[in-house]
Amino acid sequence: MSSETIGFALLLLGVLLLVAKLVRVKWRLAQKLFLPGSIIGGGIALLLGPDVFGNIAAALGTDRFTEGGLFGSEIQQVWSALPGLLISVVFAGLFLGRRMPKAREAGRLAGPQIAFGLTLSSGQYVLGLLLALLVLSPVFGLPPLTGALIEIGFEGGHGTAGGLGNTFEEFGFPEGQDLALGMATIGLLSGIVVGIVLINWGARKGHAKELSADSAPTVSERMGLVEKENRRSAATLTVHPSSIEPLTLHFGFLALAIIIGQLLLWGLQALENMLWVDTIEIFGYVPLFPLAMLGGILLQFVINRFDRAEVVDRMMIERIQGFALDGLIIAAMGTLSLEVIADNIVPFVLLAGCGIVWSVGAFLLLAPRMLPDYWFERGVGDFGQSMGVTATGLILMRIADPELRTPAYPAFGYKQLVLEPFFGGGLVTAAAIPLIVQFGAIPLLVVMAVLLLAALLSGLLYFGRRGQPAPAEAESVGE
Repeated sequence: MSSETIGFALLLLGVLLLVAKLVRVKWRLAQKLFLPGSIIGGGIALLLGPDVFGNIAAALGTDRFTEGGLFGSEIQQVWSALPGLLISVVFAGLFLGRRMPKAREAGRLAGPQIAFGLTLSSGQYVLGLLLALLVLSPVFGLPPLTGALIEIGFEGGHGTAGGLGNTFEEFGFPEGQDLALGMATIGLLSGIVVGIVLINWGARKGHAKELSADSAPTVSERMGLVEKENRRSAATLTVHPSSIEPLTLHFGFLALAIIIGQLLLWGLQALENMLWVDTIEIFGYVPLFPLAMLGGILLQFVINRFDRAEVVDRMMIERIQGFALDGLIIAAMGTLSLEVIADNIVPFVLLAGCGIVWSVGAFLLLAPRMLPDYWFERGVGDFGQSMGVTATGLILMRIADPELRTPAYPAFGYKQLVLEPFFGGGLVTAAAIPLIVQFGAIPLLVVMAVLLLAALLSGLLYFGRRGQPAPAEAESVGE
């Protein structure tokens, strides 16, 4: 494959993102659903791919587009390799530029949030594994690892699903990546749609404290634009461009975090090969991205210790992450196989339906009892994340709490620091598939059931009974 083909494939991603933004500005349904441009662009790439455009062209009498659709098979090959690369960039920057809180501080503020978030994550595994053991494997002949698809697709999202492609292939189930990507798309769309319905319901019922029944996002917000008077800098220059371009510097930090993660992975694989590989092999199948996240954490500890000038700007890291995630989603959706989903449509619907019912039910029934204050604003963020990754949760929280007056944002952020290394693409998500294959689904089911029970008990019997905080405390937390 030529370098020109690789470069052109990357340029096409940029063009698709521009087209997607125009669609968001002009298409009212996309505005009402708050569809991100990357999802719109990925949908366009999917429609122009071999499963839609290629089949239509074949029906009209030409086989020219059967293998690669409008873009060609070589472009599809480049795009199929991108998710596994870009997801490491996203995860490497999760903690770069953040102040690492003390465990006591995080637990005091976000204890209820951690309990509720862990309930959602572990519950996805429990329900998915039960469904796999009782229905998907005996009835449809699918492997037990399909029980992990709800958490991988819903909470992990497109990035995690794309990053686990090699893991699925190594265990002889390459269809798992397409099913996980399909789950991620369904989860994100339904998370936004159902989330907005729930916010409207909460405003009418008085559960959303910061919203009135007639409140609604502005036209600019629906179009994804920022009014001139509300615009702010997307990042801050921390070094002079004459010495090094600030964007280049921050990319260097991300690259170093990924390299540290790769060294960690190689070290763990070597240790495993020396000690226990004949009994169990886990790290041989774990992808790079969760270790890249650990590399970012280790690098941030070093930065906190030695970076007196504070040259790492969190917003700059987020811009690079956002760029990588947008490209990842379009590339992943553009290479999604609709044929695989069609061949497994009943199991796919069962998994997706089970995940949706669990997230909605947990939000309506458990959040009011586990979150002692502002349960709606705090719960809707975890609900959105459990169905469509972190960005969906942030979108829903922003709609429910537009002025950031509640403790939802800081509690959600601290919860992320505790749970992100493990679930939603972390170590547990990455290790779940090899664990299921090598030990069976039942041991993992037992572990997740214990975690679910512990999270429920702590949330219902301890955090949920703490009651409303004093007004002064709630105000200080929300600042």
